[in-house]
Amino acid sequence: MSATHLTVIGGGPGGYAAAFLAASHGLKVTLIDRMATPGGVCLHRGCIPSKALLHVAALLGETREAEKMGLLFAEPRVNLDRMRDWKQGVVDKLTGGLATQCQRRGVEFIQAEARFVTSARLELTAPDGSVSQRDCEHVILASGSRPASIPALSLESPKVWDSTAALELESVPRRLLVIGGGYIGLELGSVYAALGSKVTVVEMTDGLLPGADRDLVRVLSKRIKESMHELRFKTRVAGLKETRAGIEALLQAEDGTEEKLVFDRVLVSVGRKPNSQGLGLEHTGVTVNARGFVEVDTQLRTADARIFAIGDLVGDPMLAHKAAHEARVAVEVICGGKARFEPLAIPAVVFTDPELAWVGLTEDQAASTGQQVTVARFPWGASGRALTLERTDGLSKLIIDPTSERVLGVGLVGVNAGEMIAEATLAIEMGATVRDIAETIHAHPTLSETTMEAAEVFFGHSAHYYTPRKS
Repeated sequence: MSATHLTVIGGGPGGYAAAFLAASHGLKVTLIDRMATPGGVCLHRGCIPSKALLHVAALLGETREAEKMGLLFAEPRVNLDRMRDWKQGVVDKLTGGLATQCQRRGVEFIQAEARFVTSARLELTAPDGSVSQRDCEHVILASGSRPASIPALSLESPKVWDSTAALELESVPRRLLVIGGGYIGLELGSVYAALGSKVTVVEMTDGLLPGADRDLVRVLSKRIKESMHELRFKTRVAGLKETRAGIEALLQAEDGTEEKLVFDRVLVSVGRKPNSQGLGLEHTGVTVNARGFVEVDTQLRTADARIFAIGDLVGDPMLAHKAAHEARVAVEVICGGKARFEPLAIPAVVFTDPELAWVGLTEDQAASTGQQVTVARFPWGASGRALTLERTDGLSKLIIDPTSERVLGVGLVGVNAGEMIAEATLAIEMGATVRDIAETIHAHPTLSETTMEAAEVFFGHSAHYYTPRKS
């Protein structure tokens, strides 16, 4: 039995960020994860491998659209084995780098399943089944989340995928059903559509990406419709059945009509659930709510004085960058600081083609609460840079307080929107006004200047998009 100043359970973006920062403060740190190397779901089978494959999908799209610019390519040939090896190579480089970081920073990494015996003692089960115990002064829980499932669709078949299975890239099915029109389903569906699958997306609501503003989603939906075989809204999958022909899905429309369709593979992407079970939390003072999330305060403290929790485990938004920032707060508090996790803005990005990103207040949120806002939009059809890329299917919008003229929210849809949202996040965190953005010189010609142009639209003096002058 051994003791440590800080034990971190979970080696994902929140977990390893916490471990490395704590080590830099001089703490003795142990990082525990069930995987052989740090990185968590995000790096091993989530954010990184999916973005690698989305890059492949984007390249395939560009080769097919280059004809408009006078470039003629033969139809690309897809080598799945090499693509799979390349994707895994990206993951291996990053996980190997994190393992090296552990060594350099003096962080002890243990591959094991961790479970509380008491608040101050953990039971560790190694991959070989051996069990040991470890005392701990402080613990940061960063155990992450897992794909959610639908009990009615729990068909045990290798032809029914979750996001992890879809990223294995074992084959390119001729017919793929994606259950769920959220970001995971759309990103992975886009990959397989680019590789040649006839993709059908089924969503229970009346549109894609519930939670994002509809004007941004419309831009994405138009292009998605061109690449996907079919989009079905207000429709639920009532059942799955394996047959000799494939997976038979029973689709039920809002009006009650039903239809049976057969697919080669089915991807279930209906969200994620926190990994709060199996940790032995019942042996601690930690409280878990009805949705399975661990309850914490603004300093990421749980109801147990020894234990902190961060990341997907503590609630929405389930985003890696949110977890990493929560990690910093938790470590600073453990080290005696007075930090709190109280961000004004957490950006969200959907890495489809085009990308969709937003931060802060959305227009729909303002409408639902009755908050008065002014919305300024700049269409990318008026952007010189977008024209040179042959990608004018974009939109930049600002959500503005009409009295103070502070920027409350920003939405972007278009090529590289995910890279552009950082400026908007900084603007909201720093309390910038729309005039601050309008008077900040942006390089020309760039896509980033569409944010400045949207600010100029607010005042009615955009040079490239006419709107009546603001009085």
